[in-house]
Amino acid sequence: MTRAVRALMAGGLGFALVACSAAEEPAAAPAPAATTGTATAGPATAGPATAEPPAEAGGLVPTTVRFDGHRIKAPAGWSVSLFARVPGARLLAWTPDRRLLVSRPKFGDVLELTPAQADGAPVQQTLASGLNQPHGLAFAGNTLYVAESNQINTFQYVDGKVSRRKVVVDGLPDAKSRDLRGAYAHALKSVAVGPDGAIYISVGSTGNVSVEDREASPERATILRAPAGGGTPATFARGVRNGTGLAVAPDGAVWTAVNNRDNIADPADGKVKTDYVNDHPLEPLAKLTPGRDLGWPYCNPDTDKAFDRDVQLNPDGTKLDCAVLPPVEQGMGAHSAPLGLSFATAPGLPAPYGKGALVGVHGSWNRTPPRAPEVSFFAWQGGNLGPQQTLLTGFQDENGKRWGRPVMAVQGPDQAIYVSDDLAGAIYRVSWPAR
Repeated sequence: MTRAVRALMAGGLGFALVACSAAEEPAAAPAPAATTGTATAGPATAGPATAEPPAEAGGLVPTTVRFDGHRIKAPAGWSVSLFARVPGARLLAWTPDRRLLVSRPKFGDVLELTPAQADGAPVQQTLASGLNQPHGLAFAGNTLYVAESNQINTFQYVDGKVSRRKVVVDGLPDAKSRDLRGAYAHALKSVAVGPDGAIYISVGSTGNVSVEDREASPERATILRAPAGGGTPATFARGVRNGTGLAVAPDGAVWTAVNNRDNIADPADGKVKTDYVNDHPLEPLAKLTPGRDLGWPYCNPDTDKAFDRDVQLNPDGTKLDCAVLPPVEQGMGAHSAPLGLSFATAPGLPAPYGKGALVGVHGSWNRTPPRAPEVSFFAWQGGNLGPQQTLLTGFQDENGKRWGRPVMAVQGPDQAIYVSDDLAGAIYRVSWPAR
């Protein structure tokens, strides 16, 4: 770990992880029948952010995005610009022909942004609409996967348009499920496609603590796996409270970034205390294998990445033996609220970063003081991920007031990083000098 990164962590900017709430998920808008290809006007864009004060001890330089006058801190020499204004922007994916897709659960659509030939606003159009809280996006060749709250669709993508919609996984639990009666805090789904074509789906828990999820059919608080081409999914990993971050690593392994629990009791005395809750439990960044259990809600990952018994729900360890659960590979500080997860591998970020994972840290709602939003980087190290490093911050002031909340960061075909922000209603472009 570099001295700059250690300084960031000491300052509270570099190590994060979070519990989630319904506040992380935008409310759904009423959705008409699905349609495709509706053109919309492109937004005005902004020039590069300008570096103003000198670099801080942590190596991040306050920059001003010409977007409502806010400051974003980025590594020295990097620049940040407003790529597009997109209200409700959530998860991102690049098409085979270099267009950026963004899901908008609140509006029931997926937008397509075609970068301009010269500096200026990308052309926006609605790729698909009338969807039920569309969230996760993934490509396998020219096949686009879109995760609605109750099902997974595929579309054939050609030249900026989609056709041949097909439901490949259905019956996923959402607020309309009969047994849930409208009570579902984590209805948004994410999707990833493995090298063999298998479909991986994040299915969040009903609420903060809902033990019945582990016995539901299909099981909730899981990552499900459906065969290539679709079909009935089976539980791939369980005890995953809300694994919104879902991606396939360069070696084909499936990873998840998890929004973990709120208000767990201190094992030392069984009491729920602010000073303990502020830093517990860890928010896992975990490599998944068939049958892996991340413990929720009976076992909680501590800051050392090993699991402790939950003294409220599993005091004697009879519900689940936490000692047999492998420690999580990486994590973020409690109440970071990690959302989008992607891997930058071709060729990765400039030195000293290289290849690795990008995580959109949404920031906590339930911590005192609040955990700040950021974009984090975890270096790819021989099949595993290194410690958390902060790439972008500055979305929250010292009093905890926020103007922005990153959701997802992906590397584009031009090697720049593109970041969605659902609070500011924006997508940023982050770049650096050619080397």
